[in-house]
Amino acid sequence: MRAPILLTSAVCLAAGLAACGRDEVASPAAPTVLVQTAGTGDAAPTVFTGDIRARHEVDLAFRVGGKISERLVDTGMTVKAGQPLARLDPADLQLARQAAAAQVAAAESEYMTATSERQRYAGLLEKRFVSQAAFDARENAYRSARARLEQVQAQSRISANQAGYGTLTADHDGVITAVLANADQVVGAGQAVFRLARAGEKEVAIAIPESRLGELKAAGPITVSLWTQPDLRIGGEVRELAAAADPATRTYAARIRIVNPPPTVQLGMTARVILGSPNREAIVLPLTAVIDQGTGPRVWVVSEGKASPRAVTVARFGEDGAVIAGGLNTGDQVVVAGQRKLTPGQVVRPQLAPAPHQQR
Repeated sequence: MRAPILLTSAVCLAAGLAACGRDEVASPAAPTVLVQTAGTGDAAPTVFTGDIRARHEVDLAFRVGGKISERLVDTGMTVKAGQPLARLDPADLQLARQAAAAQVAAAESEYMTATSERQRYAGLLEKRFVSQAAFDARENAYRSARARLEQVQAQSRISANQAGYGTLTADHDGVITAVLANADQVVGAGQAVFRLARAGEKEVAIAIPESRLGELKAAGPITVSLWTQPDLRIGGEVRELAAAADPATRTYAARIRIVNPPPTVQLGMTARVILGSPNREAIVLPLTAVIDQGTGPRVWVVSEGKASPRAVTVARFGEDGAVIAGGLNTGDQVVVAGQRKLTPGQVVRPQLAPAPHQQR
């Protein structure tokens, strides 16, 4: 009687195990993914950050070499045209000036002597007391003395100018943006001592990545705003764009001229250059929605409960997200989180992502 009972138990146990196996191989539940409905909205314009510069910046240097005895200005000081900025030790310059003056005195004496001799021989020649050759010798000495006098007079004027070059003055009104040499330092002629930003036109210096050159060249209206005054909007225009990229940063230097800057715009301020105006018909997606695994940018779109990849064209990536130029239609459900583990045609459970201002 025990054998049938054991057989029945074994059959029941086998049936239970088979039922458990069927439960384990059952299809897993569809994963939940966050989606966002593609729709037109305000796409923020392209923004570059730079600093306010003067259009004309020049390095100031002494025309003669020497030891700086006095520095009269510091970085950031506003100077006027003709204002002294620094002075050299005047000892050597004054000695050179005195030496030139002494040479002029000696040349004047020689010239006066040669003039007298010429006049005396001219009178003797008229009376036939000296030969023409003797007079010609005195005439040549006179001309040589006159040329010598003119030479040393010119040299004296140069020495006088060089003595004046011992004081470095500002050529124009402006602001000292850099001090490149200090007192007691020996500098050569032409060595930069100060950098002067001339008063007048102001512009913003920015660096453009090579992938964004087209945006700058095709930009419509350009607006400049200050970091300290974000509500202030000033017109701008492209004045200069470098023809070659910087070898270190691989960016192109650009200068944006500020049109009619108010007095609040000061040199060195941080500024934002805004290209164009907001595009109110662009599709903007979170940066997490766009993936690129070497075949170009793609997004995952949920349709009828199934996820599938779709190639898109990205106009640009910005702080506000990725601006989609093609490949999506208004109303498409785009996966913004959880798409990296999906397979084409996989059944998913879409869940609407919270609004950007609620994503904390």
